[in-house]
Amino acid sequence: MIVAVAIFELHIEAAQSLKEKRMVVKSLRDKLRHRFEISANEIALQDLHQRARIGIAFIASDNAAADSMLEKISGFVETNAEARVNGWMSEKLDFDENIAL
Repeated sequence: MIVAVAIFELHIEAAQSLKEKRMVVKSLRDKLRHRFEISANEIALQDLHQRARIGIAFIASDNAAADSMLEKISGFVETNAEARVNGWMSEKLDFDENIAL
């Protein structure tokens, strides 16, 4: 089991207020949740009206599935956001199926 996490930093040039920024962030977050069935939320920079940081997380069965999903999500964010992606990073954590909790 792979737990994948990614963080996207966005620049929202058209946002002239926090309200406008939040509308763009909420729209992207909702689209990500609906299309990919992942967890997504704004995780930082809440007080800046033209920058946002969105974190996403999901579970995949293996590395190949996680990599594929991360690429799809990245492409989606870059083409569907009303913002420019300044950068993104991801990390995958591999959990052994035999771990006793």
